[in-house]
Amino acid sequence: MKRILTALILIPIFGYAILWAPQWLFLILLVLVAGLCFYEFANLVELHNIPRPGVFGYAAGLVLLLIPRDQAVLLVLIALLALALSIALRDLTECLPYAACLVIGIVYIFGSWRFAADLHAMSPYWLFFALSLNWIGDIAAFYVGRMIGRHKLAPRVSPAKSWEGAIASILASAGYAAIYFPRLLPSVSIEFALGIAVVGNVAGQFGDLCESALKRGAGVKDSGTLLPGHGGWLDRVDSSLFSLPVVYYCATRVLR
Repeated sequence: MKRILTALILIPIFGYAILWAPQWLFLILLVLVAGLCFYEFANLVELHNIPRPGVFGYAAGLVLLLIPRDQAVLLVLIALLALALSIALRDLTECLPYAACLVIGIVYIFGSWRFAADLHAMSPYWLFFALSLNWIGDIAAFYVGRMIGRHKLAPRVSPAKSWEGAIASILASAGYAAIYFPRLLPSVSIEFALGIAVVGNVAGQFGDLCESALKRGAGVKDSGTLLPGHGGWLDRVDSSLFSLPVVYYCATRVLR
């Protein structure tokens, strides 16, 4: 029940922020969600006995999220600065894992949300699809997996997930795209729409499994407790963080 109530609250908020909110409010909410996700990522890093990413992670992430151009140069600078910061650690054996987690966290969280901003600039409907794509798939995977799931997808990482649920997730996302695109993004052919749905869904499922691996390695069930029934913000958007850059790449191919 908590899961359903939380979803009923979040869906209208996300819908308004993406489709109707003024640009300044959209960016504020985007920065807020990205910051919460990075905070939960930092907690998972600390539970792996690695020094948690500090203020530099938030600052560099916000720059990556908001600057208009030259992301490739910025990423190199972030990596070099992360390595430079690591030499201040007392235990030099922690330099490499600290710098690696700092860079991965910035790119994983803020870099992925940057594609949300770019999709929104193209069309709010592109962003809404990129986010809702995996929500639809998750629902199908949950119910089909519970009913007929017999073959484990990745038992070491996420024992509850099944191949049956994963396939149902892909089919549900494809069906959703077949309804969504002709009505809201009619310039995209149905073949391309189905292709975007499939690759975006598969990317999202990998995102879900990767976050599950981080949590399992940290010995926790959820990344946080801010969303009743869902865990933390990172638990709610883990699949979206992987699907956003994939959908963006596909969408830019369409526009070309």
